[in-house]
Amino acid sequence: MSTTRYGRRDQQRSREIEATTAEIWSEAVTALWETDPELIADVLPRPLEPGPEPLVRLTITVVEMPGLPAFGAGWFGVQARHGDHIGEYPLFMPMTTEQSVLGGRDTYGEPKKIGDVWARRDGDAIEAGIARMGYPVCEIRGRVNETREPYEKRKTDFWFKLSPSAERPGELDADPLLVYGEKVEKARVFEGIDGDVILKDSPLDPIADLVIRRLVDLNWTVRASTQIGRIIGTVPRAELTPFIHQRFDDLSVLGKKD
Repeated sequence: MSTTRYGRRDQQRSREIEATTAEIWSEAVTALWETDPELIADVLPRPLEPGPEPLVRLTITVVEMPGLPAFGAGWFGVQARHGDHIGEYPLFMPMTTEQSVLGGRDTYGEPKKIGDVWARRDGDAIEAGIARMGYPVCEIRGRVNETREPYEKRKTDFWFKLSPSAERPGELDADPLLVYGEKVEKARVFEGIDGDVILKDSPLDPIADLVIRRLVDLNWTVRASTQIGRIIGTVPRAELTPFIHQRFDDLSVLGKKD
């Protein structure tokens, strides 16, 4: 008897959840800086509010998955608060492969998109960057100049799992879910970098709008992280509708016709 592989499966596996709950070591460049508080307030959908510090984080990673080719992963976001919880709200998570985009975006609501992401080290020299849709987004260049103690820490991402309307352009099908991404991150190598963070003017991924007022830290890590998603509840869709363009490209900024 033949089996159609598109047919019914009584047992399903979530490879995304399996992957994110396993320790996978990667090499990463991270920049942390202060920006203007009002800029952070501008990008946060309610019920999120600015955190106690106007901090922006950019992380550029090369991830080694057992049995799969290495892929590039970016993370860009701001410190935020939900009630008594302090965490981060990611605005832009470029990935170099389809598999790394779809699982995180569809399962958790992470703002992932296909892009070019690279992080390279040659001795103490570091070079990393992101480009997307023909536009350079950012570059980091520098040299490792400090050895630090390894660490382990817990942190939270705030995600919104949403669905654009199938019937009404610019609206949502239903009230989005607010999801906490609860993470444990550990680094076995943690080193400081003396270098520069250059933000480029990309129309689709305008991370340069969150200007660098003071560079707080620039570092290189060999690290692993695990995460679980926890649904907190729904958010009125009217709160997220004005922020759909954070997740799905608005090509009108390129002069494209509707």
